[in-house]
Amino acid sequence: TMNSQVSARKAGTLLLLMMSNLLFCQNVQTLPVCSGGDCQTPLPELFDRVVMLSHYIHTLYTDMFIEFDKQYVQDREFIAKAINDCPTSSLATPEDKEQAQKVPPEVLLNLILSLVHSWNDPLFQLITGLGGIHEAPDAIISRAKEIEEQNKRLLEGIEKIISQAYPEAKGNEIYLVWSQLPSLQGVDEESKDLAFYNNIRCLRRDSHKVDNYLKFLRCQIVHKNNC
Repeated sequence: TMNSQVSARKAGTLLLLMMSNLLFCQNVQTLPVCSGGDCQTPLPELFDRVVMLSHYIHTLYTDMFIEFDKQYVQDREFIAKAINDCPTSSLATPEDKEQAQKVPPEVLLNLILSLVHSWNDPLFQLITGLGGIHEAPDAIISRAKEIEEQNKRLLEGIEKIISQAYPEAKGNEIYLVWSQLPSLQGVDEESKDLAFYNNIRCLRRDSHKVDNYLKFLRCQIVHKNNC
């Protein structure tokens, strides 16, 4: 039934959060690698953390998109008005594993960093703007706030991987601006709903890319493609 599916999804999301917090906060079983007083978390553990966290964030985006779709998308005409291109479409990113294999790992990591950095402004706009939308469900607002918090941890984890594995590549990410953001400030309810829909859809799409890229890089760098 629909209720059992929703309950199962919520239970899975909660489990992901618990496992993510365990990896990020407790660190009981793995000791850091220290050299000359400078302690670092082992690279395999860093990848495990960011992969789990990125998957959790994508799950939250998916839940938020489904909730928004159920609440506000009433007909096909609304969906037809949605913009197909996303603000990050101008960023050349691999579409599949075969394309990803042709991109140097340090370049792909900076592409990931660019995507994750680009979420900051739209997330802030979502959180501040959702309060003004008619009958905005608490579930959507709470997920947006949770994503904003977890996004900071994901950025930190990716930056640590770059610093540890490819220090020469630090600072090479591209900063993107979401051109759709001004429309979130509009007073027309339908336009505002459509802008929120487009942004949540694009954030969900980008988070799926980041999730897949990090899993691919963990396989390539940590497991030497043996996975």
